[in-house]
Amino acid sequence: MILGGFQKTTLIDYPGKIACTVFLTGCNFRCPFCYSIELVLPEKIKDQPKIAEDIFFDFLKQRKELLDGVVLCGGEPTIHKDLPQFCKKIKKLGYLIKLDTNGSNPEMLSELIDKKLINYVAMDIKAPLKNKYEKMAGVKVNMEDINKSVDILRQGKIDFEFRTTVAPGLEKQDILEIADWIGGEKVKYFLQEFNTQKQVLNPEILKLPILKKEEIEKIIAEIKPKFQTCQLR
Repeated sequence: MILGGFQKTTLIDYPGKIACTVFLTGCNFRCPFCYSIELVLPEKIKDQPKIAEDIFFDFLKQRKELLDGVVLCGGEPTIHKDLPQFCKKIKKLGYLIKLDTNGSNPEMLSELIDKKLINYVAMDIKAPLKNKYEKMAGVKVNMEDINKSVDILRQGKIDFEFRTTVAPGLEKQDILEIADWIGGEKVKYFLQEFNTQKQVLNPEILKLPILKKEEIEKIIAEIKPKFQTCQLR
């Protein structure tokens, strides 16, 4: 497993847990609003300092009494065929695992859940099912796979959340359509403000209109009845 870095402690990335976050390099999407260019673009990954697995696992062994879990993010973790083995090593040390994913690999997601190799999933919803998804993902997307991942999580076999970064170009109607698609009484949905101060993969997207915080809060008030939890993050 190629590790592009890790954050030794986080109190916000794994709900209700004290965790560390490990960043896996490589991604099958090219979201124009992505902040993690160094983990996505091959030419940037090449220059990114790498962390050996044994160093990471030595760290986990030393922190067993201090941390509850490990957050796996990227890039996109599910593009790595050895992800289940990596999770097994972490689980053997007694840690909970949260997976951050774009939902493009429902087979891997299902395997990790069925083998109890993960405990929590946060899946990014880029745009409505039938509108703008490829524009926001930056590549051709198999929407059937995205929908399969949504359905897998909605089965309730694992604790999960959906989240959408309100990137430039997303409009109120887009969020309303997403809510109709993924809504449910057991579903947690978080809208995340776009950070205009960070470098993004494609600066051209910054020319598109962006919803203000006040507008997002009004949308949340409208769609909140469709979810167990719906908040601005």
